[in-house]
Amino acid sequence: QVQLVESGGGLVQPGGSLRLSCAASGISFSIYTMAWYRQAPGKERELVASITSGGTTNYADSVKGRFTISRDNAKRVVYLQMNSLKSEDTAVYYCKADRIVLGAVLGYWGQGTQVTVSS
Repeated sequence: QVQLVESGGGLVQPGGSLRLSCAASGISFSIYTMAWYRQAPGKERELVASITSGGTTNYADSVKGRFTISRDNAKRVVYLQMNSLKSEDTAVYYCKADRIVLGAVLGYWGQGTQVTVSS
């Protein structure tokens, strides 16, 4: 049974920081590309950042220079360090694990964690 469990969300003031964690079980974590997505009210879910099994990272333009994605394969955890948070970062943040199997994407989602940036 695959489980992705996010934690670390909450309420933070503009300019503040949060670190999200996503703990994985039931998958061979090290071979999956891990990613963080977010969905704000009334908006589509969007990719925030991703990290491949080899450690290559990719970021949305809106978070470059502020957010950092990392992974600990031994602990089976992916992190999202979020600095200089803005009100527009308010969203539910989801963890996703992806792997290409026979040419198709095999993906799993977490349940999400709320991040609210407000004074």
